[in-house]
Amino acid sequence: MDIVIKLSQFLLSLSLLIILHELGHFIPAKLFKTRVEKFYLFFDVKYSLFKKQIGETVYGIGWLPLGGYVKISGMIDESMDKEQMALPPQPWEFRSKPAWQRLIIMLGGVTVNFILAFIIYIGMAFVYGDTYVANADLKDGIWVTNPAIEKAGIQTGDKIIAVNGKKMDRYNDIAKNLYMGKEVTVERNNETKTIKFPINIINKISNSGVKHSLVEMRIPFVVSGFQKGSPNTKTLQKADIITHVNGIPLKYADEVSSQFKNFSGKTVPVTIKRDNKIIQTTIKFNNKSQAGIEYPHRLPYSNLEKLNLYKINREQYTFAESIPIGIRTGANGLVEYAGQLKTIFNPKTEAYKEVGGFAAIFNIFPEFWSWEAFWSITALLSIMLGVMNLLPIPALDGGHVMFLLYEIISGKKPSDKFLENAQMVGFVILIALLLFANGNDIYKAIMK
Repeated sequence: MDIVIKLSQFLLSLSLLIILHELGHFIPAKLFKTRVEKFYLFFDVKYSLFKKQIGETVYGIGWLPLGGYVKISGMIDESMDKEQMALPPQPWEFRSKPAWQRLIIMLGGVTVNFILAFIIYIGMAFVYGDTYVANADLKDGIWVTNPAIEKAGIQTGDKIIAVNGKKMDRYNDIAKNLYMGKEVTVERNNETKTIKFPINIINKISNSGVKHSLVEMRIPFVVSGFQKGSPNTKTLQKADIITHVNGIPLKYADEVSSQFKNFSGKTVPVTIKRDNKIIQTTIKFNNKSQAGIEYPHRLPYSNLEKLNLYKINREQYTFAESIPIGIRTGANGLVEYAGQLKTIFNPKTEAYKEVGGFAAIFNIFPEFWSWEAFWSITALLSIMLGVMNLLPIPALDGGHVMFLLYEIISGKKPSDKFLENAQMVGFVILIALLLFANGNDIYKAIMK
């Protein structure tokens, strides 16, 4: 069932983004009286799952979920319709329209992507407000949960002051910024230190083998389950909080490894908190100092509040207040994704090894249905789709825009033959990128 929910969110988000992107081309084309022959969700290689002609346009759903398209008459695009291009230009064709109209048509898709992201962020600010933990409230610093971050120099207990010169006012922003970190300012033992990350930190994080986040808020040792064969199922229960081990206080779960290593093969007295009651009991360790007890790396905000661990700040906004907040969130998303692309195109970072395809996008979605997560991911993907389509690669919107700008500035239109050849080169580049990205997904799945 989890996979069905995950797949449903993935397909719904993808379909929404494709349809709205193509509408961005379709609407200005129709406004400028340009004929649109096809409007398709997914690609209809050889056959369609559904198609219906309304007026001069065939609307359909293809079977290959790698995107979608609108086929505009008289335009050199993915259809490579050379027969149509060999005929004399017709008034309703794309090639017969002024350059400025063609430019608007080509920019329509990415414009819709960016507008959609801003609208989603505005709506989320209005509906969900803002929930966060102030970084200043992490009195004992953060819990480093990824070995690559630890090897880079960040230690559990450090207070993250700034990342890349940007002050971290909220805990929620730390992990996201650390992933792209170059220089991190921390407070350790009342001293301020500046730690420089290796240039290939993204690749090191990916190869660390740890799936959960880079850092977490420090939380108590809360029993979340038991490993098979655990000898402690009778003395402990789920949701028990272990506060002392052998008389030694255990304030945070991250202190477990340093304390448990001393109890190989022993039965040790522990103090636990269960339903607000203090209970004395024991736990058994095997010869490898393992107790077979599972514990989480994070707790929901509601649990953090119940345990009185951290203050949860909640802010609600009026619709008018949500507009600038949503726009600012969208603008920050644009800047951040542009920075990620810059990192990917720098071979020294080795970030290109982490580029993923459809499987990577699929795995972003949670295994439970969450409209808040769905809309947040869809807004991010909309920004990504818009930026990627603006890359000056022939066959992408950005490639068409590049040639149109050349035409407007120089007054000379590239020949149809040149555009056809450029389109073919663009296809080769796109196929190579597609194979590389999805090949990375396959490689990572095999190497797990």
